[in-house]
Amino acid sequence: MSQSFDVILKSGTVVNQDGEGVRDIGVANGRIAEIGSLGQTSAAEVIDCKGLHILPGVMDTQVHFREPGLTHKEDLETGSRSAVMGGVTAVFEMPNTDPLTITEATFTGKVKSGRHRMHCDFAFFIGGTRENVRDLPELERAPGCAGVKVFIGSSTGALLVEDDESLRQIFQVIRRRAAFHAEDEYRLNDRKGLRIEGDPRSHPVWRDETAALMATQRLVQLAHETGKRIHVLHISTKQEIEFLRDHKDVATCEATPHHLTLTAPECYERLGTRAQMNPPVRSAEHRAGIWRGIEQGIVDVLGSDHAPHTLEEKAKTYPASPSGMTGVQTLVPLMLDHVNAGRLSLQRFVDLTSAGPARLFNIACKGRIAAGYDADFTVVDLKRSETITDEWVASRAGWTPYHGVRVTGWPVGTFVRGRRVMWQGELVTPSTGEPVRFLETLRA
Repeated sequence: MSQSFDVILKSGTVVNQDGEGVRDIGVANGRIAEIGSLGQTSAAEVIDCKGLHILPGVMDTQVHFREPGLTHKEDLETGSRSAVMGGVTAVFEMPNTDPLTITEATFTGKVKSGRHRMHCDFAFFIGGTRENVRDLPELERAPGCAGVKVFIGSSTGALLVEDDESLRQIFQVIRRRAAFHAEDEYRLNDRKGLRIEGDPRSHPVWRDETAALMATQRLVQLAHETGKRIHVLHISTKQEIEFLRDHKDVATCEATPHHLTLTAPECYERLGTRAQMNPPVRSAEHRAGIWRGIEQGIVDVLGSDHAPHTLEEKAKTYPASPSGMTGVQTLVPLMLDHVNAGRLSLQRFVDLTSAGPARLFNIACKGRIAAGYDADFTVVDLKRSETITDEWVASRAGWTPYHGVRVTGWPVGTFVRGRRVMWQGELVTPSTGEPVRFLETLRA
């Protein structure tokens, strides 16, 4: 074979839809050109991956990078730097910014700000509101748009559509799968008196499992009524898993590393408000229920829900403290540690972070290691043991709830469209992030 490549990843264990095995990968013009034994071929650069596993690029389909308006916490550059330092090759960013991402101008402004400034590839959700319903059919088809995101329970930011009639109007006009923060706003308002000042352990008492289940049930009913597809973000209860098992025709769902790793009340006693998230981290019973959702194939994707706040903001007395924690950089090491502990297979991890997102969101040319696809790779050392620290976190927030946690399994390389962006803990290539392409937004 006389073909020459830009890069060859040599002798790595390639993990893909057909299992895993030691192979070489040849990259040309940002795409995968050849998979197999490439010993007789030449390349501008040959990277020895012996003893390492090469995964399809990990996609984190829920992050909050706070730009515009809240950039003292994070921005598109720092958030994406944190992503690639953790092995993440693409992110889907949320619309609860200031101003909100709900118009063509605010959306295209974010795409322009992200291009060649973000270190990974990216897509942005457009926020669904009562005011922009008429515009959603066009907005959701904009290049770089991951779809519509709706908050039916209040969280960080001003986006809220809590009533069924307004939700139904959104459902009736959209065509793509829409993503939802599912907590019932009416129940949250009724239960605000259950918050105990200074005690974040009361957070999951206030935002209880019933609030989450009620909202998810309402969404599924509306999806059936209107014939639309929904994606329920950050599942936090065993009841939602059990309910969604019977509604996979219209509903997909996401689990987060923090709901799979932390438990109440221990995390609140140890971390205080740093463990405060919406929906909340709950008891071990709910964590076990979400793991069952992983095992049974009910959970479709993993998302970090990376939602940074400064330590000063998080130090406010509960409930004045904001909900959110960093997570995009720790997604891969935390989940690889779960792989090493036997809680899920490496192939299932790949399904949750690359094949799953590609399938749900109709992503073009990502999600597999296959000829013609983007050369996005997450290279990991499954045997490497490291301690996660605040100092390692590249987010502007500068902290992680997993400070001091020892994990086995570590990201050592991040490749975005053939460019080696991170290698062995160092950022090695200038930012060249581009919008993710979707089959439903392709335009000449």
